[in-house]
Amino acid sequence: MKAAVFGNVTLDVICKTIDDVPRHASLSFEQVKVAPGGCASNVALGLADLGVETALIAHSGDDDAAFLIHRYWQRAGIDLRYVQRIAGKPTGTSVGLVDSDAQPRFIHTSGANATLTVDDLQPAELAQWGASVLHVAGFFVLPGLLDGRLPGALAQARRLGLFTSLDVVRSPRMQQPEVLWPCLPHLDLFLCNAVEAQIITGREQPEDAAACLRSLGSRAVVVKAGERGCWLDCDASLDGAARREWLPAQPVDNVVDTTGAGDAFAAGLLASWLAEPDLRAACQAGHRAAARIVQQLGAVLS
Repeated sequence: MKAAVFGNVTLDVICKTIDDVPRHASLSFEQVKVAPGGCASNVALGLADLGVETALIAHSGDDDAAFLIHRYWQRAGIDLRYVQRIAGKPTGTSVGLVDSDAQPRFIHTSGANATLTVDDLQPAELAQWGASVLHVAGFFVLPGLLDGRLPGALAQARRLGLFTSLDVVRSPRMQQPEVLWPCLPHLDLFLCNAVEAQIITGREQPEDAAACLRSLGSRAVVVKAGERGCWLDCDASLDGAARREWLPAQPVDNVVDTTGAGDAFAAGLLASWLAEPDLRAACQAGHRAAARIVQQLGAVLS
């Protein structure tokens, strides 16, 4: 393996177009896609699509939903040796309602994701199998990662030579972000979107939020801002150049659904970094990957 992705997985049911949900009436929609979802699955599938040998570290249930997503992962060539089926727990499931502006709203149950802990992460084994990147996906929706032990695992991964990155996903737990702070000194790259950055730092502007996060220890911070592009803030120790700049998004004429765009960005960035350690070029590759995803329904390419 070249990359290992650790985090939440779901079965996604993405429906379009739904602008309103009446309380006491049925509604119809034109399009539907049933496929794997969740931040970790999305990034792993994105990396595999870009030719990167990728292992997924996650928990599913032992139910029919798990059968569907495991079969999809196998077809994509994902290394599943670290995916556990948890008896008695449902597979995490998300129903996404995509409106006329291509924006999704989700109804979600975490299911077996709630049982994932740092004990499932074995950095020494990952290094032994050849991994160069460890990406943690969906930090705030994984209660098993909030017990204070993840920083130690990230530090071990860094000592073993792995590039460490972490992305968050919006959750009520972001209102108390202090549990994240000890992770940042052990990260090469921290990713979030502009709304998440504002919530966890209290800074309204992406530039100010990134500076705050960098001051807490991450070597590089990327704040994703949709059509505006992304703000990159990094020191010179990563690829030889300190950078604080906006990098424009890839223009897209027909945005169908923004579900999974941030995860596609992460996959494109990490695949590019593995090929050549240049964060500016990696962010541009991330924009290209995100542009492909938003032109179709759902978080993974058909």
